[in-house]
Amino acid sequence: MADSSGLLLAISLAERKRDACSRQLMQCQQSVQSADMQMEQLRSYAGETDGRWMSRGASGLSVELMKHHYQFSGRLQQAMDMQHGVIANLQRQVDAAKQQLLAAESRLSGLNAVLKNRRLEAEHRARKREQAAMDEMAAQLFARTRAQQTHRDA
Repeated sequence: MADSSGLLLAISLAERKRDACSRQLMQCQQSVQSADMQMEQLRSYAGETDGRWMSRGASGLSVELMKHHYQFSGRLQQAMDMQHGVIANLQRQVDAAKQQLLAAESRLSGLNAVLKNRRLEAEHRARKREQAAMDEMAAQLFARTRAQQTHRDA
């Protein structure tokens, strides 16, 4: 299979590409998980803050303190909205990484199929050569046997 060395090199490169795509996908998925955890922390903090605010009650609080709380809550909501955007962007990266991995796996599969076909064809050619050699030997043996019989009969 010396003529397949280029194909074997292409398969090796395709395997490395597939492995790199797989690692990239895992990194993207980990980034999404991390961003989801940050979102959960923001939600939890917002819930705790609102819970503390409600437990104190709004009576007897200054207008300035209430204004401060609403501004803080607004900023916290902005942070959560931004985090939604981050998560959506990271999810798009995961989807792109999945597509790249599928393409790399498809290419590798195709190259492996070509190699398998070449090997099958080489085996078929080898069997045909072997059969031709056997046929040639049988023909020579038959010719010798026939010549010996003809020589004895004469």
